[in-house]
Amino acid sequence: MFDKLKEKLGSFKKIIGGAIEEKEKETIKTEPAKAEAVKTEAAVKKVTPGTTEPVAARAPEKIGIFDKIKAAVLEQEFIIDEKSLKDHLWELEMALLESDVALPVAEKIVESVKAELVGSRRKIGSDTGKIVETALKSAIMKVISVDSFDFDAFVKKANKPVSIVFVGVNGTGKTTTIAKMAERFKEQGYSVVIAAGDTFRAGAIEQIEKHAECLGIKLIKHQEGADPAAILYDAMQFAKAKHKDIVLADTAGRMHTNVNLMDQLKKVCRVNNPDLVIFVDEAVAGNDAVERARLFNSAVPFSGSILTKADADSKGGAAISISYTTGKPILFLGVGQTYKDLVKFEPQWLLARLFE
Repeated sequence: MFDKLKEKLGSFKKIIGGAIEEKEKETIKTEPAKAEAVKTEAAVKKVTPGTTEPVAARAPEKIGIFDKIKAAVLEQEFIIDEKSLKDHLWELEMALLESDVALPVAEKIVESVKAELVGSRRKIGSDTGKIVETALKSAIMKVISVDSFDFDAFVKKANKPVSIVFVGVNGTGKTTTIAKMAERFKEQGYSVVIAAGDTFRAGAIEQIEKHAECLGIKLIKHQEGADPAAILYDAMQFAKAKHKDIVLADTAGRMHTNVNLMDQLKKVCRVNNPDLVIFVDEAVAGNDAVERARLFNSAVPFSGSILTKADADSKGGAAISISYTTGKPILFLGVGQTYKDLVKFEPQWLLARLFE
C-alpha cells in the first residue's frame, strides 16, 4: 500500500540528507572551530625551553586537548540555505506529482518542507536523514489533518437514529462500502437499517438487498425508479418506530455533470437533512478522485470521504490530497473484499506506512 510514494519519499530523504551533509562539510572547512580554550590550555601547559616532560605525563593532556577540539567542532552550527536545496525541492514536487498528489497539495508540501529546513541552524554531526524525515512528516501532516473530527465520537453522541447518506461516482464501490459500514456498526453494538436509495441503476436494489440479507439487516426499498428522498424518509420513520440507531442510505452513482441526478441528490439531502453525507471514491483513481471530490463538495457539501481499494493503491496521492482539496477529512479506507476490510483513517497511520 502506497509503496511508490514511500519509495519516492525515501529517495528524496537520502538526496536532501546528502545535500545537507555537503553543507555541513563546507562549514567545517570554511569556518573552523573556535579553539581559544584549547590554545589557552596549551599555552599554560607549555614546558620551559630546555626542560623535558615524560611522555607518560603528556599523554593524558594531549587526549584532553583532542577531546576538547572534537567537542568544539561538534558544538558548531551551520545554516541550511535555499541554494543547497533548491533543485532538490523541485525534485520533491515532481515526485509528489508522479504519485498523483494534486498540484496545489504538492506545492503546499514543498513550501512547508522549505520553511522547515531553509534558514534553520543545525549542529554539525546531526542525523540529516532524521532532519529531513521530520520536515516531510510535518508537511504531510498539515495537509491530511484538515478539519478532522472523531467519527465514532460523533455517532455516539448524536441523537438516534443517525442518518448517513453515501454519494459518489458509479462503480467506485459505494454499495459495498455501505455494507462494510453496516458490519462495523453492528460490531459496535448499534442496530442498523439500510435504505436502498439507488433506484436508477439496474440491479442496484438487488445488490444492496443481498448485502442486507448476508448481514441480517433490515432493508427499506421501493420499486425501481422511485424517489430516493421518499425511500430515505420511510427508512427514517421505520428506524424511529423500531428504535434503530443508524440509517445508511445508498444513492445512485453519478457524475457532477449529470444535472438531473445532482438535483435528485440535493433533494434527498434537503428533504431528509441527514446527519452525515459521505463521499466515496477509489484511492486508485488518484487525481480524478480528488477532482471529483472537489466538484461534489461544491454541489452537495459532504462531511468526509471514504476511499476504496486503498490496498491496491501504490501511489497514495488521493489519500494525501482529498482532505486538503475539499477541507473535509478522510474517514475510512477500504482495504479488501470482505465486510471487515475497512480501516478508520488516522493521519499517524498513514505516516507510519510512508516512513516505517
